[in-house]
Amino acid sequence: MTPMLEAVLDYHLGGKIGLRLTRRLAGVDDLCLAYTPGVALAVKELARDPGAAFRYTAKANLVAVVTDGTAILGLGDLGATASIPVMEGKAVLFKAFGDVDGWPVPLDHCRQGGANTGPTDPQRVIDAVAAMAPMYGGINLEDIAAPACFEIEDRLDAMLDIPVFHDDQWGTAVITLAGVMNFARLRGNRLDELKVVINGAGAAGMRIADMLKAAGCRSVTMCDSKGVIRRSRSGLSGKKLEHAVDTTAVTLADAMTGADVFIGVSVANCVKSGDIRRMGTYPGIFAMANPDPEVRPEVVAECLGGQPYLMATGRSDYANQVNNVLGFPFLFRGALDVRARTISMAMKQAAADALALLAREPVPQDVRDMYGVPDLAFGRDYVIPKPFDRRLFVEIPLAVARAAIESGVAASRDCDAYRRELEQRNEKRAGFGVVT
Repeated sequence: MTPMLEAVLDYHLGGKIGLRLTRRLAGVDDLCLAYTPGVALAVKELARDPGAAFRYTAKANLVAVVTDGTAILGLGDLGATASIPVMEGKAVLFKAFGDVDGWPVPLDHCRQGGANTGPTDPQRVIDAVAAMAPMYGGINLEDIAAPACFEIEDRLDAMLDIPVFHDDQWGTAVITLAGVMNFARLRGNRLDELKVVINGAGAAGMRIADMLKAAGCRSVTMCDSKGVIRRSRSGLSGKKLEHAVDTTAVTLADAMTGADVFIGVSVANCVKSGDIRRMGTYPGIFAMANPDPEVRPEVVAECLGGQPYLMATGRSDYANQVNNVLGFPFLFRGALDVRARTISMAMKQAAADALALLAREPVPQDVRDMYGVPDLAFGRDYVIPKPFDRRLFVEIPLAVARAAIESGVAASRDCDAYRRELEQRNEKRAGFGVVT
C-alpha cells in the first residue's frame, strides 16, 4: 500500500458523514416529545398540512445527493456502491461551505432492464427520486452519464416542487461563466464580442454553452471526439444538434484558429502548442479536464512567452481553479432559504454574476494568508474567488434568493433582512471542516 493510498483510506475510514441531533434527548419528557406519544401530534399536523414538513422536519435544510454511479468523477461507470465516497464527499462540502445537510442516495438497479450495469434507464431514476422526494428540500443529481442526465433533470424539475440540480451539468457552467465574464472585463470586451470554442460535448460542455449563450455570447463552437459539431455533420441529434453551427472548421485545431476563449471539459493533453499559438491575442484558456488538463499551464506559458493571456484549470495547485464547490452549496443555500420551486436559469446567472463581482472586490487578509499570496487581487491570476472565502456564504445565496423571487419561483422576502440573517449565521458557523 502506497503512503498516499494509506492516507486516503485512513481519512475515509468509517465514512465522512453521520447524524447529528438538533434537539436534546436527555430524559423521559424529551423522549415523549421526540417519539411516542408526542410524535403522533406532529404526524397529524403534516397530514393536515403537508407544507408543514418544512417547519417540523429536517426537510427545509436537507438535500439528497443522488447518483446511479455511471459517470463517477473522471473514472467513469463504476456503479452505485463505488460512488459512495464521492457522494459522502459532496455531503461534506454541502455542510462545510453552505451549512446544508446533504445525504448520499446511491441508486442500484436503475440501468436498462433493472440491471446493475449498462446504460441508465432514465425512468427508473426518475421513479426512485420521485418516490423518496417527500423527505428532501432539494435534489442534487451527481455523476449520471449523458445523455440520460438531461432527461432525468428536466423531467424531475418539472415533476417536483423542490429544486432539482445536476451539478455536473450546471456547477461547472456557473463557475466558468463567472471566469469568462471577468476575463472579458480584463480584456476590455463584451461577451458578444468573444469567439469561444468548447471541447467536450458531455453534460458540462452542453450546459456551459447554454449559460454562455444565455449571458450574451454569440459565437460558440463546440467540438467532440469527432471534431467540430457542425450542421453539415450527419447523425447529430438532441443537445448536439441544438448547438451545431454553420462553419467550414472541421477539427479542434481549425476551430481554435483566431479563438478568444478555449474551454475544455474533455481529455488530457488534447490541445497542442500550435493550437495555442493560433488563438487570438490575449486568449483565455480554461483547460478543466481533471486531474490532467487539456493543455498544461507550463506549455501555455512557453507558447505565449511574454504575451498576455489568462489560464484556468480544474486543479487547486494553479491559479483560477474552476471548482464546483463555489456553486452548489451556495445555490442550494439561497434556494432552500426562500423555498424556491426550482433553480432557474436566472438563479444560475445570478450566482455567476455574484461570483464575478466578488472576485473584483479586495481580498480579505485571512484568504490571502491561507493561500500564501499576500498580493492576491483581481487580475489574470485571480478572476474566480477562492473556495475558503467566507463572503461566499453571504453574497451567492443572497443573489440566488433575489433572482428566485424576481423570476417568480419563490415567494417574496425582505432581502435586506435575509442578508443580515446570512451575515449573523456566517459569524456563528464553527468554521470549514470543523468536527465537533
